[in-house]
Amino acid sequence: MALYKPNALSVNVGNKLRELREARNMSMRMLAGKSGLSANALSMIERGKTSPSVSTLYKLSDGLGISITSFFGVLPDKQQVVALRSDERTRISFSRGVFEGLGGEQFAGRVEPFMLTLETGANSGPHPMTHSGHEFVFCLRGQLDYVVENQAYQLDAGDSLLFAANLKHKWRNRGDQVLNAIIVISGYEEGEQPHAMHWKQSE
Repeated sequence: MALYKPNALSVNVGNKLRELREARNMSMRMLAGKSGLSANALSMIERGKTSPSVSTLYKLSDGLGISITSFFGVLPDKQQVVALRSDERTRISFSRGVFEGLGGEQFAGRVEPFMLTLETGANSGPHPMTHSGHEFVFCLRGQLDYVVENQAYQLDAGDSLLFAANLKHKWRNRGDQVLNAIIVISGYEEGEQPHAMHWKQSE
């Protein structure tokens, strides 16, 4: 079951990272200090020698002071209404999955929906995350484990979870097949970038 069309816009993370870093007059060493990643790891990503994990993507966005949606390229002005066809979604590939924007990067309100496609064993890292607002999770396919304040929730296809996002939480694909899930972050504080705070864990 394909969840995006082959001609959907794919992002070259290495090239985009270099562009964003240089636009901010940041050296690789400076970004390494702000993101907690090594300069060697940054160099490998920029040269396309390795694909960043999902937690690395969020460390990069945090270090750059941007939302992860900035990796999607030149974004249009924020709109009150966003209609997005399946072949117009932008996506970012990471080491064990794919992140797809569902219009939040174009929307004027404080809601950011996205879709995750995760390989078996993919997870958000060893440490829990917190941010403001609310988080809604809908499992489309596979088996998704969410841990919220040390309480485990096992989601199968069709199951959902809704919680206050200031509670400590983390996730993983516990099944033996590819997982697809939609996550919606809403009601976060004005000026906050929830994607830049999501999954800021160590590798």
